[in-house]
Amino acid sequence: MPKHLARENTDRPGRRKARPHRPRQPHMQPEADPVLKTTFARIGRPDPRPFQPDPFQLQALASIREGDCIVTAPTGAGKTWIAEEAIRIVTGGGGRCWYASPLKALSNAKWTEFGQIFGADRVGILTGDLKDNPDAPIIVGTTEILRNQLYDAMHRGEDLNCELVILDEAHYLGDRDRGVVWEEIMIYLPVRVNLLLLSATIGNAGEIAAWLTGLRRKICRIVSESRRPVPLFPLFLHPSGRLLPFLEKERLHGKIAAFLEAEDGPKNRHEAFPRFGEIIEVLRTFQLLPAIFFLKSRAECDGALKTCHAVRLDGDFDAAFHYDREDLLARFPYLAGHRQLPVLERSRVAAHHGGQLPAWKYFVETMMKKGHLDAIFATSTVAAGVNYPARTIVLFNSDLFNGHDFSPLTGTEFHQMTGRAGRRGLDKIGFLLIVPGRFMDPRHIRVLLSREPEDIRSRLRNDFPMVLNLLLSQTPAGIREIFANSLAAYQRSRRRRHPAGETGSELWHDFLRYLNFLKAEGFVDGEDRLTESGVWASRLRLDQPLLIGECIKQQAFPDDPALMAAVVAPFVYDGDQEIVLKDTRRRFRRLATACRKIAATVRPLLRRLEEAGFATRPLYFWTSWVINEWAGGGDWDEIILQAGIADGDMAMLVLRTADNLRQIMSLRDTHPEIAARAEEARAAILREPVTFE
Repeated sequence: MPKHLARENTDRPGRRKARPHRPRQPHMQPEADPVLKTTFARIGRPDPRPFQPDPFQLQALASIREGDCIVTAPTGAGKTWIAEEAIRIVTGGGGRCWYASPLKALSNAKWTEFGQIFGADRVGILTGDLKDNPDAPIIVGTTEILRNQLYDAMHRGEDLNCELVILDEAHYLGDRDRGVVWEEIMIYLPVRVNLLLLSATIGNAGEIAAWLTGLRRKICRIVSESRRPVPLFPLFLHPSGRLLPFLEKERLHGKIAAFLEAEDGPKNRHEAFPRFGEIIEVLRTFQLLPAIFFLKSRAECDGALKTCHAVRLDGDFDAAFHYDREDLLARFPYLAGHRQLPVLERSRVAAHHGGQLPAWKYFVETMMKKGHLDAIFATSTVAAGVNYPARTIVLFNSDLFNGHDFSPLTGTEFHQMTGRAGRRGLDKIGFLLIVPGRFMDPRHIRVLLSREPEDIRSRLRNDFPMVLNLLLSQTPAGIREIFANSLAAYQRSRRRRHPAGETGSELWHDFLRYLNFLKAEGFVDGEDRLTESGVWASRLRLDQPLLIGECIKQQAFPDDPALMAAVVAPFVYDGDQEIVLKDTRRRFRRLATACRKIAATVRPLLRRLEEAGFATRPLYFWTSWVINEWAGGGDWDEIILQAGIADGDMAMLVLRTADNLRQIMSLRDTHPEIAARAEEARAAILREPVTFE
């Protein structure tokens, strides 16, 4: 590490601790219970047959012609076909469609897919990071961008230029952090625009449909399909390597129950790190590959690769694998030195999680989709964030980290994971493999196999971006009516047997708290209208618009574009990692001065927010050093090493910083100099390996 930069080390020097001794486990011997012979005989590719839409698909198309529609069907059942045909109908009549998904990766993939189906000139994309062909008849984008377009349309007094909105992965309506965006879209969407919701996991579709029917004054029909396109068969892996059927007449198989009750059962036998390479060989023996291994953490996913060094491939030189690998590496030269590439090439396995570069995740996803990988080790984000199935899903844990804490798997989470088991058109049967261990409760998995997805609950809440944008186009009376018509109010009224308007008053009273604070800060006048500052602050559709707005008002942002990008970074970082970096260079002293100015500018506002009862979070200025080094042309690997963060975390920091700078760029008419500086700053940080085409 260079002398000018050192990470503080608080560890006490001393002898290296000896690793605790663990008895060596015997190698797994692949075998299967004889009763599985009939099941395994079903493995294979189904006979090709001409496509014929299922009755539920035709029913959904008929419904969307007449009004709104909610489609619930298992993963791979054909929900995408419904969307494609609905798009054909609308665009064939000269209309426009908006296809919204929760994640940028999903939007990018769908943009490419729709471009191949409908023609690239007829499909545009809007994700914040990417804007292409925005006037096309078919727009693909994230829900946040669609919500923002609705904000702008309401402000201008215009209608959304669209005839059909498709919300894919609609169960995100109940997402703890992002569900509010989905509910806002449904509330603000003009009634004339038909709404199509697609999901595999909505437990209370009837309630959602009843709310939408009342809200939008038009029928919302439900079309449901419960049959999986590829049947799911659950298996259990004994530590010896023996495969057992998981269930016996809907109860745990007798041998599994006996194993769990044994004194030397899973608690004592599975302290060691699972032997993933041996598990892969068991799956290979019985033609159960490819597989997705769902693991708890990034570290477990990366660590799993180390146990696959003994995995050997059969067969001759795979020309298709090497051709596709070289094609991707030519597209992403940076990945040629990726530390996980050798194991992918040797053993045909890979890790996939949020700590990795976007380009590497794309590399892994592409190789998996093309059939070049035997297994991937992934966190649960793959279940919702990537569209590729496998023959077998492997579970080691019956709980899941939900972003806040570990809790038992829900029916929704379980269905999202197991929905990846079985490839339509490639598999006659899909498999779920349960592996016993410290964090696996097979009894809970047995319950989940017959449990329906959980009900969706409203996540609507006030925040400053929402309040500012509502005031931009609505009177307080209109806002109160919006709250009264929300899903939140509807569900509270059903639970408490009160009118929706009465329960909507809870949101209204909270709104008044935000309104009064904005008045005190000069963003709203005495007649409940946005001031000039409030109007431009409403365009800052980001997590902390008031803090960034205060820096703009006080002219606290530095003149240097790299420094500007650097001081925006602490506003987007939502972790709690504290890193103390020491840098004696003059360049660092300039950064430190800029950071102190930002901290001094926002400190009084943070104090007022806390006194008013609003939650605040600390600003971590080590992120400023990271972004400043990157914006100044620093080496990616060196910055990663010095800061001690994961590739994916740094990439996310860069992308979120860029998104905030993009929001500041929207102030060209009121703050042209700051907007121009933000544009330069954004261009300085959006480069490989963070971005790729």
